[in-house]
Amino acid sequence: MKNNHGANLHQLAETLGINEKQLIDFSSNINPFGLSPKGLKKLKENLYLATTYPDPDYTNLKASISTYCNCNPENIVLGSGATELISSTIEVIAPKNTLLLAPAYSEYESELIRRGSKITKFFYEKENNFQINIDNLISFISSNCFDMIVICNPNNPTGTLISIEDLEKIYLTFKKPIMIDETYIEFTDSSKTSAINLVNKFDRIIVIRGTSKFFSTPGIRLGYSIVSKGDILTSLKTVPNLWNINIFASIMGEAMFRDNNFIDMCHKNFAENFNLLFEGLKTFKEFKIYDSKSNFILCEILSSKFDSNTLYNYLSKKGIIIRKAQSFDKLDEKFFRVCVLTKENINLLLKEIETFTRKY
Repeated sequence: MKNNHGANLHQLAETLGINEKQLIDFSSNINPFGLSPKGLKKLKENLYLATTYPDPDYTNLKASISTYCNCNPENIVLGSGATELISSTIEVIAPKNTLLLAPAYSEYESELIRRGSKITKFFYEKENNFQINIDNLISFISSNCFDMIVICNPNNPTGTLISIEDLEKIYLTFKKPIMIDETYIEFTDSSKTSAINLVNKFDRIIVIRGTSKFFSTPGIRLGYSIVSKGDILTSLKTVPNLWNINIFASIMGEAMFRDNNFIDMCHKNFAENFNLLFEGLKTFKEFKIYDSKSNFILCEILSSKFDSNTLYNYLSKKGIIIRKAQSFDKLDEKFFRVCVLTKENINLLLKEIETFTRKY
């Protein structure tokens, strides 16, 4: 099954003949530590507000995001998930020629094509362990004429993180709009790694985030952009429909961005679980494990005896779902990706992979 956005658990459960709740999903990159208790409590206490329109200015929600991100509320644009903001940003900038760092999330390319932009790709190369040579990138930018650069940081699926210092070098070379998707930045020390630190310094930076991954809330469809003051910010604020964020997403967001105990717990437990998964995968001689600064790990199968389809089919019959990576540019059937889940689930994954590799 090819799915550019991770597993369709409902369809998979029907195909496998098991209950959807029995599936262990290592494909979707969602924080395994559940929902913010404060956010969930606030939501439950305010279900009666289904009869009420949201605040059209989303003042309280923007105040919570502002505190969480240490940014000015005036720089915030809200969206129904990060994907809507990706679309509206590309619509507003309307680039004729775009530089896309790849492989990357498929929606960038889809939206650029839909808006008629010519796309040039600069690749994270396997030969360089999927790390960007910043000097080569800057030279490439200087020798071409682009209207916009799109960067996923940390990058999906490689887990590559471009430093703030290097992002600044890119901007000073380019001095045109750079859209930076930070969907996974909160799995790093974002106070030191986020491009939000550049929004007030430069005038054409667009940082996009969502709540689906770190806050485990893909169902509420809440995303936000932090945008440099200027014409892009002004235009983006005219795009959303009135009340484009439903009242429950707004209420939950107001509370969860301020739930510091939950946020701190996630960071602490994530680091432990990431190390368990990363070090466990490295024990298999059949795999090459690439460094990641996100909540997922890209793996390459070195053995000639099986590929990611074989591994996927074996694990799925055990109710374990990994992400085959061949839908990404330049990644073939030898690559797969797994995200960080609970220690119990990680240990089960490692045990089943060990059983699988013994057969080959």
